[in-house]
Amino acid sequence: MRKLKGPLKTVIYLYVVAMGLFHLYTATFGSLEAYLQRNVHLLWILPLTFILYPASKAGPKDEVPPFDWALAVLAACPGLYVIFNYESIIYRVIQVDPVTTVQLLLGTLLTLLLLEGTRRVVGWPLAVIGGLFAAYMYFGHFLPGIAKGFPFSFHRVIEHLYLTDEGIFSSSLGVSATYVMIFLIFGGFLEKSGIGPYFMDLAQAFAGHSPGGPAKIAVVSSAMFGSISGSAVANVYATGTFTIPLMKRTGYSPTFAGAVEAVASSGGQVMPPIMGAGAFIMASFLGIPYKNIIIAAFVPALLYYVAVFVMVHVRALKRGLTGLPREELPSRISVLKRVYLVVPLVGLVTMLLYGYTPMRAAMAGIAMAWIVSLFDPRYRMGPKAVLDAIHDGSMNIFVVAIACATAGIVVGSVTLTGLGFKVVSLIFSLARNIPFLALLLVMLLSILLGMGLPTTAAYIVASALTVPALVKLGFPALASHMFVFYFAIISAITPPVALAAYAASSLAGSNPDETGFQAMRLGLLAFIVPYAFCYDGGLLLQEGFLWDIFALLGGFGAAVAIGWGIEGFLRRSLSFWSRVLFLVMGILCLWPSTPIRLLALAVVFGAYIFHRRAS
Repeated sequence: MRKLKGPLKTVIYLYVVAMGLFHLYTATFGSLEAYLQRNVHLLWILPLTFILYPASKAGPKDEVPPFDWALAVLAACPGLYVIFNYESIIYRVIQVDPVTTVQLLLGTLLTLLLLEGTRRVVGWPLAVIGGLFAAYMYFGHFLPGIAKGFPFSFHRVIEHLYLTDEGIFSSSLGVSATYVMIFLIFGGFLEKSGIGPYFMDLAQAFAGHSPGGPAKIAVVSSAMFGSISGSAVANVYATGTFTIPLMKRTGYSPTFAGAVEAVASSGGQVMPPIMGAGAFIMASFLGIPYKNIIIAAFVPALLYYVAVFVMVHVRALKRGLTGLPREELPSRISVLKRVYLVVPLVGLVTMLLYGYTPMRAAMAGIAMAWIVSLFDPRYRMGPKAVLDAIHDGSMNIFVVAIACATAGIVVGSVTLTGLGFKVVSLIFSLARNIPFLALLLVMLLSILLGMGLPTTAAYIVASALTVPALVKLGFPALASHMFVFYFAIISAITPPVALAAYAASSLAGSNPDETGFQAMRLGLLAFIVPYAFCYDGGLLLQEGFLWDIFALLGGFGAAVAIGWGIEGFLRRSLSFWSRVLFLVMGILCLWPSTPIRLLALAVVFGAYIFHRRAS
């Protein structure tokens, strides 16, 4: 991103603040009609993309060349046309009313500029995928075999992408234009009001002194901060700059320190209440309240962090690593005195669970964050801090909005050409109607897409292509979407392209690939739980109180047993067969059968008592 100076920097600052205020206004007094809201949202963002993001790494970083100014002006034209001709557009009959020459030119221009903006902001992979899916709509009928598509005129393709809400302006961009934008601004207020730093103090005060304290600080703080940021890489840099040096200082290897931070940061995207943007899109795709997504995500996210916490604790005991001295940590009493700082998050969750819309809950959270800031002179938010919070939160929208708009091209291509049915047939053919094998194929595709795309885009593309197949095989729709979402996130710690692990390795000074494989090892349970909740809705809290409790107990048993098995230590080093026993029983603790689950829990508990007495 360019670092602009002088008057232009001030103008861009005011522009971004105005963009944030527009979205706050529509969140408070009601959004515009869906197609118009999405169009205005992209109109704010796409032109600014060419001003803030250079065409290449070699491009100027402190000034905007004339060519980029020209692209910014051109990028505004399609959106302005929609605003001034909105009534005629919404009353036109799709596939009946002709696409005018002006609409054809502007739709083509928008598609090309969006792909170029995607290349600059998100990267080549999504730009190429978006371009291929756009081209498939027009050229697909030339392909052989199962890939052969239906013939569509160029006018029909542009109409679908530009003049309907099934292409670029699909529900994916709609979620960015409403929920995501407001929650990003909410995140800006949480940081400026001192709530973000408070999470770090809270983690230090209550986890820093125990064995392996710095690693536990990384796990706890990343879980809380990641719930705000919704980005694994951003989380790594926000908390890892503090936690990784502490871990290295107390005896953890650079590789392990980087891996812990990468795993902990990646899980933040599934940690309620503020998950990644994909969670809002999931609620939109499923047509259910966002609170249902929060409820379903709670247990898997909790087990994810319990497993990592257990492993770093066992590793610390195994290596004899101590925590940090008390005098270097915040006082627990002083931290508890500031517990009022969690009120905005508690209020947000309460409102969501009581049925308020995410936008209404986020607006209330913003107000509460401003109020709690007034009690601490260090973080008291005056007018300048409020504007900075709106600006900083709004600046995080570029990747999400551009990715969602381009993912809309993919979704539009799938809906127009029927490509999704072909993918469903392909999955059935490869899986031979074996549901578990289908899950394996979907996992591989989700991870593959996640290696090159942001989580949100990877989830949108993978879910559009694969969820219908999983539902047809009998898996619940919610579990199917959550399965894809999970593996799109886990790709951040899955070599050979593990972005969160690579970011952490740059801070730890470790080998990126070794850090990635260590992170994958630490996050092993995250590769198992999605399969478990596809067969057992109790892990998503969907099966009734008693069954959900059994599922939760089994999940805790699995997290602990797998942690002992992987690290090979329980008060003393474990034998090979003891490690195998814990790993196998850990998996059986997640088995969708109450007798098997209870038996596995009993064996794990018995083995724990045996090893405790033997030591």
